[in-house]
Amino acid sequence: MDLQETKQMVADAGRRLIREGLVAGTWGNISVRIGEDMVITPSGVNYETASLDDMVLVNIETLDYTHERKPSSEMKLHAQIYKERKDINAVVHTHSMNVSTVAAARREVPAILDDMVQIIGPSIRVAKYALPSTKKIVRETVKALRGRFAALMANHGAIAIGRDLEEAFTVSIIMEKACKVFIEAEFLGGAKSINKFEAHLMHQIYLRKYSKQK
Repeated sequence: MDLQETKQMVADAGRRLIREGLVAGTWGNISVRIGEDMVITPSGVNYETASLDDMVLVNIETLDYTHERKPSSEMKLHAQIYKERKDINAVVHTHSMNVSTVAAARREVPAILDDMVQIIGPSIRVAKYALPSTKKIVRETVKALRGRFAALMANHGAIAIGRDLEEAFTVSIIMEKACKVFIEAEFLGGAKSINKFEAHLMHQIYLRKYSKQK
């Protein structure tokens, strides 16, 4: 896709964040890699009214941009993910209810659902708390994402990544579902985990076989 198509896709994705109940107001952010750059949602702009012209092109290495609007305050995190994960082309940052609840409790979600371990990995780790937009939050979140397609951010929200934007959205939705199941299973004595080897195997099958057939 060219730049204008990518900007339109990111603008449309912002409205989808609202529809899916993954954010409220102007919280959360989305980006898509395009060559050596990324298109990212702007800071403080209502997703419902944002257009493709509001989306900001940022260089992944230098963080330079020329747009009159400021990019999302989490652009450093998005850029670092792209630098460290060459397979990743989209990032979605959410503040949905169940994700936020588990992040506030700082509880790692174990391998409790087949679809979770297939698309996300053997667990959903919690990145240590850090102030937003700091070097520490970038470092801790990227660390929690290693070998995973999602991570919780303590007392903040969550990050989902994908090889394309559709996959990143699917990761966000499955993560919210897994967190809801994890919370509710606590009232039934706690969720029981899938065997770690089987969880790892399912994730690898998804990455190497199933997802490539879609």
